[in-house]
Formats: sequence, C-alpha cells, structure tokens
Amino acid sequence: KAFDKVNPDPALFPEFDVDLRDAMKRETELFLESQVREDHGVLELLTANYTFLNERLATHYGIPNITGNAFRPVPLADPARGALLGQASVLTLTSHANRTSPVLRGKWLLANMLGAPPPPPPPDVPDLKEAEEAGRALSMGEKLARHRTNPVCASCHVRMDPLGFSLENFDAVGKYRTLDETGEPIDASGVLPDGTPFD
Repeated sequence: KAFDKVNPDPALFPEFDVDLRDAMKRETELFLESQVREDHGVLELLTANYTFLNERLATHYGIPNITGNAFRPVPLADPARGALLGQASVLTLTSHANRTSPVLRGKWLLANMLGAPPPPPPPDVPDLKEAEEAGRALSMGEKLARHRTNPVCASCHVRMDPLGFSLENFDAVGKYRTLDETGEPIDASGVLPDGTPFD
C-alpha cells in the first residue's frame, strides 16, 4: 500500500503517472510470484536475470521490442537491471519525490534484505542540507560525507550509505543513469564496514 502513495515530483519526472506506477508494482508482484511458484533459491531475489514487463515499463527501462499492455517474462541482458534491486518499484519507494536517497535505500536493504535494520535516528538529527561549495552544488556523496562527520550520525550511516550508494545509478523513478543531478559521473562502488570493497 505504501507504493500507491508514492508521487515523484511531476516537474522532474513528467513521465511518471498512475499507469507507470501500476506497471512498476505489477512487475514486482509477478517477479515474486514466479520466485515462489517456481521454487527458486532465496539468493535469486538478488541475482535473477529476468523480469516481467509490458510496453510501458519496458519503454521506461529503455528495453526495446516489447509491445502491448500484457505482462510477459523477459530475459535481461543488462546485469544492472536484473532481480529485485533493479526494479523501479523498489527504487522509487526508496527515493524522495525529487531525488534519490542512498540513506532510504541503504536502510531498506538493511531491514528487508539483511534482516539488520538500523536503529531510529536520534530526535535532534538535522536534515541533509542543500549545500554548495565554491559556487557548485555538492553531490549526494559529498553531502552525506559531511553528515557523517557527526559521530552520532556516522555510527548508522557507515552501515547504510555504502549499500544505498550501490543503487545510485538509478534515479528516483528507477531509470538507469551514469551522471548524478550535479552532472558528475556516478561512482556506485563502496566499502562495507568490515573493509570489503564492492562494485
């Protein structure tokens, strides 16, 4: 039900409408149904190389040759798009109306995929500021790095942020991108708290 209330900013994401929201939701329902019905291993939630698309969602993803309103299983050649974490429903649900949120995405991964939700933030934690430096807007990574200078914030963000940044190639409505909102190339690599690097 939470996804039904998601409303990305229409000025930034004019292509998002009720039909696209319904298609995103249906993709995830059909994918999870097939995982259970076909008795796939739990790790395939993260590694599956197929999904279910209709024309509207395929167009949103930039996948050609899918026509009509009916959903059908589609093999995916692009490993970035596969499985649950490449689905626009998850990516949109874990974003703000006007931008991505590595924090929301990292928190969602910790809680829903790893079973290790972070504690709630302290009541006096300030919001992320729309800061500038030397006349240029700061990237999301730079803003969160500043936020982590507060030791109270860092204790949770050191776990959430790397996971959330791993999905930063997807914008707030799940479209793949290579540049962030400041025009800088996206670096979706990271290091886990135990020192393990990933890309």
